Amino acid sequence: MVHGRNRRNALADCGDELIDRVLTVATAVHAELGPGLLETVYRRALMLELSCCGVPASQVVPVPVCYRGRDLGVGFRADIVASGALLLEIKSVVQLGPAPIAQVINYLNLLSLKRGFLLNFNVPLMKHGIKRVSI
Repeated sequence: MVHGRNRRNALADCGDELIDRVLTVATAVHAELGPGLLETVYRRALMLELSCCGVPASQVVPVPVCYRGRDLGVGFRADIVASGALLLEIKSVVQLGPAPIAQVINYLNLLSLKRGFLLNFNVPLMKHGIKRVSI
């Protein structure tokens, strides 16, 4: 696992209200678009819906990686960070394996966030594509 922060740093956290709003938005996007599209389509639709709901969010968020105290530059990009406290990683795959979950855990560590969701839109019902990840 890649560690880019000191474990003593406080993790940004979010409340249940934000989680409920985000999951409601994800479900609405899935209901409108259905499964089988590109991840970028779902990301853009989520951003539109979050904006309409008054949830501030950033997309394609740089995830910096440090090695031996040196910044390696932008190592990765997280799909969405809502309210500066909740990571949303979007997938559109037949089945989620362990790698995307490890990716979310690493992003949470590197961004100093406590909670995130792995959202797989390539499922018949969105509730089957939601994986909560906390550190």
